[in-house]
Amino acid sequence: MLKIQGLSKAYQKGKVKAVDDLNLEVKPGEIFGFLGPNGAGKTTSIKMIVGLLKQDQGSITVNGYDTLKQTLAAKSSLGFVPDNPDLYDKLTGIEYVNFIADVHRVDSTTRQKRLGKLIEMFEISKAMGDLVGSFSHGMKQKLALTAALIHEPPLLILDEPMVGLDPRSAHLFKELMNEHCRQGMTVFFSTHILDVAERLCHRVGIIKKGQLISCGTMEDLRTSAAEKASLESIFLELTEK
Repeated sequence: MLKIQGLSKAYQKGKVKAVDDLNLEVKPGEIFGFLGPNGAGKTTSIKMIVGLLKQDQGSITVNGYDTLKQTLAAKSSLGFVPDNPDLYDKLTGIEYVNFIADVHRVDSTTRQKRLGKLIEMFEISKAMGDLVGSFSHGMKQKLALTAALIHEPPLLILDEPMVGLDPRSAHLFKELMNEHCRQGMTVFFSTHILDVAERLCHRVGIIKKGQLISCGTMEDLRTSAAEKASLESIFLELTEK
């Protein structure tokens, strides 16, 4: 579903390496947590995966498509929610979701079925006729998640997806991610909420200063730590070295 090889990205004319020779593979049916301190390179990596940034070196394959050579096919096969959704404020909620559904060529019957389920789950059905500009940050996050899921993408990319969600919506969304993966699809998300990552993810990768410093299941990560160490303690130990 996602394969990254030798991925690098630098800023300030090559002086600052945001991502440094990143290699990673995420499998079908997997929830993968992408962790790291602020400035570690998580968002830069995600922007390259979804095609918002062009890498300096390396390759990214999304669902079998090279993101540089088969850009549209790669983008059409994924769903993306950034950490701060920038939506069209002059559209209503329903107009925005229909626009995204049209882009992905989702037929009307299918979109209505999926849309009804999602807006009911996120409890935004009564607001769908309102302008997006009137939505709170949390409601915009729910709308962005709804739009990202409307075409049931094989790969779902999320940057801090829990921010702005109330406890009930966060719980239901975690269940939705599990269901997404049970159908053989993949979720790749970054988060600072380590206990969520520990409970939810099949594997996690920890990035520091643009480099992947650890990757695996919780059992894999514990091989160099205490037997019952939490993800938080492992994360702190690895990133503070």
